[in-house]
Amino acid sequence: MPEAVVAITGASGAKYGVRLVGALIEHGWEVNLIVTSSGAINLDLECGIAPSELVREGVRLEDNGNLAARAASGSARFDAYVVCPASGTTIGKIAAGISDNLATRSALVAMKERRKLILVPREAPYSTPHLKAMANLSEWGVVILPASPGFYHAPESIDDMVDFVVARILDQLDIDHTLGKRWTGEEVPSED
Repeated sequence: MPEAVVAITGASGAKYGVRLVGALIEHGWEVNLIVTSSGAINLDLECGIAPSELVREGVRLEDNGNLAARAASGSARFDAYVVCPASGTTIGKIAAGISDNLATRSALVAMKERRKLILVPREAPYSTPHLKAMANLSEWGVVILPASPGFYHAPESIDDMVDFVVARILDQLDIDHTLGKRWTGEEVPSED
């Protein structure tokens, strides 16, 4: 069974992280979930839930302060690491090599072991230091996948917009899914 480390940090957009955890479980993945203290605040403000309410079969909630957790070690094998949403502070720390909590440490483990790492920033606008950090991380093989939903599929709800972003994450993980419509090229009539 594939395993992912998912960290929900302090950027607005906790709903993306919640939906991602659910989608991974639906597709047979196990999730080691990390929620930072600011992430927990946003889970409450935006979703009305506590981190413990995300725990169910296949989801293990980790202590963000536990640098001896399994996700902190390169010898522990995970198939993917996703920070969703990724705050600017978390992105800056990862880019600078600072691993002062489990969320940043697990991301740096993914980088050093050359494993799939996806960061989902949800800031607007981006500051120049964060843009430079994301550019560096991208050059180092990290997938930067902003929480920027598209509208060409005519979303009818916030859930549709959240699913658009989560679908892009699942695509990066090579997970077949049915979240949203795929572009076929026939959406716009061709001119003869």
